[in-house]
Amino acid sequence: MFTGIDEVDWASMRHAYGSAEDVPRLLRGLASADAAERETALDGMYGAVHHQGDVYDSTLASVPFLFALAVRAEVRDRAAIVELLVSIGGEDDDGDADDGGPYARARSAVRARAGVFAGLLGDADPGVRRAAPGAVVRFLDEPERVLGLLRERITVEPDDGVLLALTESLGLFARRHPRYADGAVDLLAARTAPPFSPGLRLAALGQLAACAPERLPADPVPAVLRLLEERAGQRPAAVPESGGTGPDTLVGRLRRLRPSDEEGSRLLRTLHTALDGRVADRIALLSGQLACPDPIDRCNAVWMSSGLFRTWRADYSGPVALIGAQLTGDDDRLRDAALAVLEDLFELAVPAAGHLHALVTDRPELYVHTWERGAPTLGRPVRALARTGDPRAVEVLAEVLAGPVVPDDLGRAVPGLGPAAAPLAPALRRRLAALPPDADDLYERAVPLLVALTALGDAETVPVALRMLDGLPAELRMRDFLVGSLLRALAAAGGAAREAVPVLRALLDSGNGVAAALALWAVEGDPDAVLPVLLAALDHGSGGDRRAAAEALELLGPAARPALPGLRRLTGADDMWERTAAARALWSVAGEPETAEEVLRAAWAGNPHTRTPTAALALRLGPAGAALHDLLRAEVSSPRRHAAGPGGHGSHDVHADEGLLRICWRALGHA
Repeated sequence: MFTGIDEVDWASMRHAYGSAEDVPRLLRGLASADAAERETALDGMYGAVHHQGDVYDSTLASVPFLFALAVRAEVRDRAAIVELLVSIGGEDDDGDADDGGPYARARSAVRARAGVFAGLLGDADPGVRRAAPGAVVRFLDEPERVLGLLRERITVEPDDGVLLALTESLGLFARRHPRYADGAVDLLAARTAPPFSPGLRLAALGQLAACAPERLPADPVPAVLRLLEERAGQRPAAVPESGGTGPDTLVGRLRRLRPSDEEGSRLLRTLHTALDGRVADRIALLSGQLACPDPIDRCNAVWMSSGLFRTWRADYSGPVALIGAQLTGDDDRLRDAALAVLEDLFELAVPAAGHLHALVTDRPELYVHTWERGAPTLGRPVRALARTGDPRAVEVLAEVLAGPVVPDDLGRAVPGLGPAAAPLAPALRRRLAALPPDADDLYERAVPLLVALTALGDAETVPVALRMLDGLPAELRMRDFLVGSLLRALAAAGGAAREAVPVLRALLDSGNGVAAALALWAVEGDPDAVLPVLLAALDHGSGGDRRAAAEALELLGPAARPALPGLRRLTGADDMWERTAAARALWSVAGEPETAEEVLRAAWAGNPHTRTPTAALALRLGPAGAALHDLLRAEVSSPRRHAAGPGGHGSHDVHADEGLLRICWRALGHA
């Protein structure tokens, strides 16, 4: 297995953490008879040699030894080694395929030995047989041979788990090799009916939905729900987890985080991914799943719903209410899944607000979540209820504020409650006033409170904010960011903050000059007092200051006409955020849509995150913003959320998209 390993100059090679001289030890550890040593070695391979999917010279040098391990029957956990090789080889040709970069070389190294995967299709270890089909499809560049191997194996394979992997590999084959897809599709279609097991039939339907949707039943949802029910009846009882035994490795932690029914989760994820924009079908499927008697199927449905909600726009009141109903039982895993999804829905979780309120009423111990490490945080049920805007959350937050443990992040739950949260202001102010001005964690503790008081526009915060500004030590960590939050709180108080004018004027020459100018404008409305600072930032400030100045000038409107030359120059900036801020300001100040419109349209198409401020401009302009209304009409008619894409997602994506839609509709009301 390790012939020649000591002749490799590992010390001259690198991995994620420096010298690769420890790689031979990791490779030998993969062959250990001790399970903990094998897991530690695998963790090291993923953590260093193939860190986050990266390929180093040591990764390439490891490939021959990994293949040697994969074919030795005495080696345990060979399926994990095959999966590691698949990951090293990559899913598809990478961007460096033509220039011989490391990813292309890794793929070539795995392809060159892909015949090994074909030999593993009939291995004695079912785990290896599960891992091998996908590797064969990905790396063996002989489509006719690959299809023949899959067809031969699927007709004799006795293990349901391996049959599932073969079914998934047929779908992958059909997508990768359209010229040869018919044979694979026929095999899949044949497996959507008895005598095949419900799980295999679900897998075949999911693969057909992805590669040959025309071969699906006319109405696939009832068929899928029947199969789910049949599969639940055949599923063995869940085996309790053994606890925290074994090494504390990343691989081990990920394994413990897997769903209790990982196979079912994967089957449904495949089907939902394949149905993609068929939102009505997906809602019907989710609704059926969420009404299943089996809590495991319902839990899988809850997790599947998240991808649908954050990608497509639709009326989700039905499935959201059903997710809320999952909070009423005793299944902690199901309740936690439902809370995780509802928390990120904000206003779309309103149909579940009754269940959320019932949960926080019945379980006051969930008001605050304490962690093994780190400060306590607001409990998920309370945060989710507050994000719906339900005024019943105010009473709960007041109780938390009066309790012995008040989470620092509580203030961030207030803005969604609007004016209904005004009774919380005195307690929030008292907490803000009581914070030690030299505390190292002052920023983390003060900013959420300021976020809440700013959202409420609380005028009585003004003297508290002024005392804080006066007492902040010069060397305080995150001082400038905290000052910015204090200035926003003063700006939100508007004319009621006139006592702050001398302090704001004194801050015009500081590093927070632009924020001070914006606050001074909100309080006094005197352009002569703030224009010099904004003009200086526009012409000589950093990129962040230029953008902030342009955003402030947009709010000044025609009063900012002296800034027009600088704004026109900034519309040609290299940074997209600077030029879009300048374009909006140019339109707002001078009513010049010509240059501004070109910049804003390009950004609208190129970066969806610019759409909300552009739509807000159209709303402020009223009928004068009609030139942008075609963009707004296209946005509100699009079924896809504006920031949905392959680049990941954030917890506020749905909320941001719903906000964009509201602004667009309001602006179009002027059309």
